[in-house]
Amino acid sequence: MPCARRPRPAPVAGRGRRASSPREGAEVRWARHTGAGRHTWAVTTILSIQSSVAYGHVGNSAAVFPMQRLGVEVWPVYTVHFSNHTGYGAWRGPLLAADDVREVITGVEERGALPEIDAVLSGYQGGIQIGDVILDAVTRVKAANPAAIYACDPVMGNAKSGCFVHPDIPVLLRERVVPRADLITPNQFELGFLTGTEPDDLESTLAAVDAARAMGPSTVLVTSVLQPDRPADTIEMLAVHGDGAWIVRTEHLPLKCNGSGDVTAALFTTHLLQTGDAALALARTTSSVWDLIKRTLDSGRRELQLVQSQEEIAHPRMQFEVTRVR
Repeated sequence: MPCARRPRPAPVAGRGRRASSPREGAEVRWARHTGAGRHTWAVTTILSIQSSVAYGHVGNSAAVFPMQRLGVEVWPVYTVHFSNHTGYGAWRGPLLAADDVREVITGVEERGALPEIDAVLSGYQGGIQIGDVILDAVTRVKAANPAAIYACDPVMGNAKSGCFVHPDIPVLLRERVVPRADLITPNQFELGFLTGTEPDDLESTLAAVDAARAMGPSTVLVTSVLQPDRPADTIEMLAVHGDGAWIVRTEHLPLKCNGSGDVTAALFTTHLLQTGDAALALARTTSSVWDLIKRTLDSGRRELQLVQSQEEIAHPRMQFEVTRVR
């Protein structure tokens, strides 16, 4: 189904802020446990609100393990629990009610744990009610820890398939979710819808990113950038953060991997939180995701070979050059 476009928004002065956190640049620190007289680990902590599957790797079933492998404390909250992802055309299992998802988050809050959260991460949003729950969680987390960020993968579709979500979702994302986010990870198609533009080269993609940042997010990672003059069988990712922009080009592997976008959003969010360096986060994320897709392609299997690629996730080979373009 097509996404109806809106007129391109006018730039908003004074936006495009750069969120900072006292935890940026510290992968793992020692902290004194208050009143206990002993040391405990203080690590990056992410509340990840996404779908889950028993078989395969999408949503939290794709995002949680890579973040844990990088030393992140992940608190997964599930929005569905299916047998497998819906790309198979058939699946079983429950779509969780929005009130049930909210109850899980409330239970975490009642443990006094929200101040520990450094980021809320969300992916595919199945409906307006789930979107409301996620935004409410962001409000609660930021009230408890003002340094926390909201990282959103605004899943809507792609250039080949068009929109594959309910018609309410693109409007929800554009009008309510993205303005609340600090970091978004759209593909080029999704970026165009969010900003009412049609980015198709570096200049127009950067302009669309600036329009997206004017809506609220300080950081944008554009996945699957396709420029008309790129070398054959290549693809790029673009990261914009602060006053800088960086791009990286890789071979375009001939494989559609459900869940690879979920892994990309999780890795980039983690690396940016841990280093505060968008160029380094882009390089590490690209290296790990490319190796993951290559291993999956070589395996001949449909599902991401996530566990088998854990060393490439924990220790990226850094085989691709990142170029500053602004």
